[in-house]
Amino acid sequence: MGDWSLPISSLGEEVVARLCELLDNASRGWRKLAEVAGAEKRFKCSEEELEVCSLKVLEPRGSPTQCLLQLLAERDCSLKYLLGCLDRMGHTQACQVLSSAVHDMIRITVQPESQVVAEGARVSLTCWATGPPGLAYQWFCGKQEVPGATAPELVIDTAAPPGPPRWFICRVNCGAAFTFSRWAHVQVERSSSPSSASGYCPTMAGLQILRQPQPCCLAEGDTLLLECRAIGNPPPQYQWFRNRRPVEGARAPQLQVQLVTTAERGSYSCRVFNLFHEVWSQEVDVEIGPRLFASGGSWQDGDRGPPEPGSPDQLYATDKVALLIGNMHYLHHKHLRAPMVDVHALSSLLRQLDFKVVSLLDLGKDEMQMAVNEFLLLLDKGVYGLLYYAGHGYENFGNSFMVPIDAPSSYTSAHCLCVQRVLRCMQQRHTGLNIFLLDMCRKRNLNDDTIPQVGALQVTANIVFGYATCADAEAYELSQGELSNGVFVSFLKRWLLDDEKITVLLDKVAEDMGTLEITRGRQALELRSNLSERRALTDPIRAPGRDETSARNLQWAKAHVLPESRHLHFSCGITVQLGFAAEFSNIMIIYTRILAAPRDITECVAKLTDIPEELDVDLKCTNRESPEEVGSPLSPSWSPGCPSCCLYSRLCGLQKLRQELAFTVCLQYRYRGMDDFVEERRAVSVGKPLIAKLNLRLGPAAASQPPSQSSLSPLSSSPPGSWGAAGGCWGNTPEENLSPKGPGSHSL
Repeated sequence: MGDWSLPISSLGEEVVARLCELLDNASRGWRKLAEVAGAEKRFKCSEEELEVCSLKVLEPRGSPTQCLLQLLAERDCSLKYLLGCLDRMGHTQACQVLSSAVHDMIRITVQPESQVVAEGARVSLTCWATGPPGLAYQWFCGKQEVPGATAPELVIDTAAPPGPPRWFICRVNCGAAFTFSRWAHVQVERSSSPSSASGYCPTMAGLQILRQPQPCCLAEGDTLLLECRAIGNPPPQYQWFRNRRPVEGARAPQLQVQLVTTAERGSYSCRVFNLFHEVWSQEVDVEIGPRLFASGGSWQDGDRGPPEPGSPDQLYATDKVALLIGNMHYLHHKHLRAPMVDVHALSSLLRQLDFKVVSLLDLGKDEMQMAVNEFLLLLDKGVYGLLYYAGHGYENFGNSFMVPIDAPSSYTSAHCLCVQRVLRCMQQRHTGLNIFLLDMCRKRNLNDDTIPQVGALQVTANIVFGYATCADAEAYELSQGELSNGVFVSFLKRWLLDDEKITVLLDKVAEDMGTLEITRGRQALELRSNLSERRALTDPIRAPGRDETSARNLQWAKAHVLPESRHLHFSCGITVQLGFAAEFSNIMIIYTRILAAPRDITECVAKLTDIPEELDVDLKCTNRESPEEVGSPLSPSWSPGCPSCCLYSRLCGLQKLRQELAFTVCLQYRYRGMDDFVEERRAVSVGKPLIAKLNLRLGPAAASQPPSQSSLSPLSSSPPGSWGAAGGCWGNTPEENLSPKGPGSHSL
């Protein structure tokens, strides 16, 4: 029997052409198929999509059926569902064509795996496939056939001296039909240990580390390079640790950090593991000190480190709170890519500095206003408050404006949030330090000639503005494959953990940004500050009282409560685990996993359906078999905490929830000896998760009411003032902007 769970995109060209021939002109044709398939909500085609299909008849080789099948394939329609639709249509001939094609389809079930082995060890690659009778196998090394290698298992001789890796692939065919496995490479390593000389076999001993990391002593600006090499079967995987905490993204045999700072010093080790075994490398110390250019002495002599706790020079925060907003998917403006990665990177670093972090993506005007209001509730006397914003923005008359995703094409200050008004509200909370990091353009908005009345600001000597670019200039983002970083954050994250006065830290970021050739003369960090004390992000927290701290912790915790994992028991005897993970404060991952099933059930899957339409959910990124398929480049950050063999769905825009989050778990299973699937459904409600508890989504009535004078809203009216306005003491001379040039750079 063929695999009916495959998507319809797996059909060959000949089968699709035959179905098009049967359905394009018949009375029970493609329109009837669209109607029957639309019985399930996610496969329903709009009138515009059906019109596009019908116009295909005007093209020389156009086919409405082929266009419809492509739409269904994009919605992850399975062969089983397509066959059911054709059967309900009563189209026997089309059912026969599809059944015959699936029966003759070749599918590789076991792929060969890349391996690193010791010289002289026995190693084998395996490829298994299902399909019609008479499957034939042929292995290739590069483009050359391996003589006699016509079995599913290929045994490789590793007695040859170590060299570059060899690449292998297997072809599986039945007559003229064929498919290829994925490539696998075999790397032969020479081990210096006695065990390798005596015939070490990784399949028997598990894992063996061939090369241990070595301690080192570096100066700031040097490159840190640590290496740990191991062999094993299955192939080893790596995870580096610093001070016994995992280093984010460090999953290769080599750990390389360029332009190191004192933040990278510590004890390093590497965890090496595979499916069956785990070993740890030795722990080594990495010392990093300041670079001194004067002769004589060493950096160890000159590095006095931070002030001693309890000393007169030590400053304290009563708490640390950060609000991070990244706007990407604008309704009427160019989409951005960097804010997601930048907000995630800063969230991770600020948590290491004991900040309470709320990170949000893609907010409308009302949602941004309410998010800032909730942020202000977390502030109090002596608290360090940090606001980071990445997205579209502009600057008029010395005041900066953050643009929400629902701003119209010709927006003005009435559609945006004024940063200086947020500062005024923060000052009313008597904060100890106010930091604004604005990763946005500062071009003049020609549609807005209003001079905002910000109101009088207090002289507090605790304000720091870090602008990603100069006045009347643009900010840029750099593309690196699927990921993009803003230029500002690319350099900021190198220094953020340093125990330096915040203004000194930003000065170092500015110097680093000046070394980037593609933005030189186009983007330069601008620092504005009236900070009179040595306040640093690393300052310890000394809470004034338990009651105040408990209330603040409770308010912050509301936005970070995930639903508890639960087990769903179905009448057929199957148990499904429902689990949750957070990517941002308003983005949640839901995964389903089969925990137990009766022996007479051979196949089962649990999917999410009926997800509230008010959420931003891409149906093509729901119920995916791997975290990488849910549409987020950040899946490596949360997927290690999820079990294997799951279906993953990504829910965005949780701040839009008006009611509790409710959805349906649809269980599909098949008994032994049966072709048809049986379906059971279970309605689930998980309350309001994460940021949804704070009700950032204003109702129509609330949104239309003008804010009161006593409101903490940054959009509220306030008396006129001059801080930051044109002609003020912090005024800037606009610079001529140059259009972005160079590979991988994009204007924000």
